[in-house]
Amino acid sequence: MREVILIKYGELVLKGQNRRQFEERLLRNLRGRLAPLGAFGYSYAQSTLTVTPADDVDTGRAADYVGTVFGIVAYSRALCLPKEMDAVLAQAGDYLAGDLLGAQTFKVEGKRSDKRFPLGSPQIAADLGERLLAQYPHLTVDVHHPDVTVTVEVRDQYIFVHGKQHPGAGGLPAGSSGRAVLLISGGIDSPVAGWMMARRGVSLVGVHFASPPYTGPWAEKKVHTLLGRVAEYTGGSYLHTVHFTKVQEAIKKHCPDELGTVLTRRMMMRVAERIARTERAECLITGENLGQVASQTLPALASTDSVCTLPVFRPLIGMDKKEIIALARNIGTFDTSILPYEDCCTVFTPKHPRTRPKPDIIAAAEAKLDVAGLVEECVANARGQVILGESA
Repeated sequence: MREVILIKYGELVLKGQNRRQFEERLLRNLRGRLAPLGAFGYSYAQSTLTVTPADDVDTGRAADYVGTVFGIVAYSRALCLPKEMDAVLAQAGDYLAGDLLGAQTFKVEGKRSDKRFPLGSPQIAADLGERLLAQYPHLTVDVHHPDVTVTVEVRDQYIFVHGKQHPGAGGLPAGSSGRAVLLISGGIDSPVAGWMMARRGVSLVGVHFASPPYTGPWAEKKVHTLLGRVAEYTGGSYLHTVHFTKVQEAIKKHCPDELGTVLTRRMMMRVAERIARTERAECLITGENLGQVASQTLPALASTDSVCTLPVFRPLIGMDKKEIIALARNIGTFDTSILPYEDCCTVFTPKHPRTRPKPDIIAAAEAKLDVAGLVEECVANARGQVILGESA
């Protein structure tokens, strides 16, 4: 029995003259993701990418990896057969046992893209449906709402038979939309924001701010784990860890307490943008959400944006916390995010932060700091590390 993985594209098919570039990026990402599992063959025909594992490859595990590759809207494991109906009738029932034994109803759909095949789609569906009813007498046919839809696809060279089609990660291939710096903490929001932008084709460079001794090594390890989980979808990221203690202590010592949060954010944005320039990134990404905390009011966000020349994207800006948590659970970051390790965003938090900071007051406070020197020191002392997902 020969098994393959059939991959369906999403919005890539709408890319017109640029479509080929997106397809090549997707194929490159897919090859990189599956390479650790063994050898695969790749072929493209009729808006479907067929991945053929070598005999010693775990096809189930490979299919799981395929499900996390951005740019794929759906995928299915399929039986690959010669273009003979007798072969379909002889082998399809056993191959589909895992789907059909636990079902009550089913239907068969025939798709005959090769019009030279002697049987039409209705006849293909009727013949296989009759054989499956004989093999699984507990089943009944339901053409409207079946538990399982069995699909028979007659292509130029082969016939593919498959049951359930699984949803893919969707979006655009990672790296097809450029590069961005993600300001990532150990919280719930920023990994989700990074995942959302990566799903739109952005490759991520992480920047994490650590404040030893106020934050410890476990806080940094937490961020590595979170970015690694996002890397399951992107194939990998590079993380810059910035020592931020001196900046926060200077703000605490020289500036009004109520401005501590917004001044800290402004310094973070300055450092992140400097790193973005060295990484040839085209934007910054944060996990900020409108009104969630004092630094996320409209005036506060405007104040932090004013120190940047690159665009700042906030994909969570209009979501509520329940929606963000649900997405964090879905992508596998939530349980790590809630581990009780301090991050620098909670260090020196003022009791009564100012929610509507005025530009002249901010300017007066920052005049007491060596802004350029502090930023330069942060960038110079940042530590870099490649973060890979399990399947990269």
